[in-house]
Amino acid sequence: MYVPAHFKEERVEAMHAHMRACGLATLVTLTAEGLVASHVPLLLDPDPGPFGTLRGHLARPNPQAKDADAAVQALVIFQGEEGYITPSYYATKRETGKVVPTWNYAAVHAYGPIRFFDEAEALLDVVTRLTDRHEAERAAPWAVSDAPADFVAGMLRGIVGFEIPIARLEGKVKMSQNRPAADRDGVIAGLAADGKPGLSEAVRAAAAG
Repeated sequence: MYVPAHFKEERVEAMHAHMRACGLATLVTLTAEGLVASHVPLLLDPDPGPFGTLRGHLARPNPQAKDADAAVQALVIFQGEEGYITPSYYATKRETGKVVPTWNYAAVHAYGPIRFFDEAEALLDVVTRLTDRHEAERAAPWAVSDAPADFVAGMLRGIVGFEIPIARLEGKVKMSQNRPAADRDGVIAGLAADGKPGLSEAVRAAAAG
């Protein structure tokens, strides 16, 4: 990922927070047929340090679960807030007109060797933890144990688990940090007025450091 110095995020804790906030990630691996990508929810465990381990699962028929080249590191992409930035937000547009559109976004790329597993106990642990994580805020959370055990066992036979010990992390937060303060203020106000409060707050947070 191309990361100019003013957009680089190197704090592991900040990148981990970004990864955990993403509901869905993109898993990219190399196969004999070329690059293959799947969109999957993932668990991030902090160990081993400093970058931790990713865990998830794929459908058993998914070619990625059978043909990923174990000799080539997998790439997992965590995309955060993103959106179009019109030059009309900038004070510089009114002053000189020397502005162009851009796109603001935050992303973390995680790299590491991928290992697949299909032991029932390990698969149950992954799906239970993923479910508990995403059900946690519901008033009456659903649990894997709510389903009949034989049904769950059958569903587990239809998936393959994987884990990726993270060897390298790259973080990029492109939120108008390279613009003058007046332009950043214009972006923050403009995005809020255009009904994009999440992206507006991300620009504000990046400006505050």
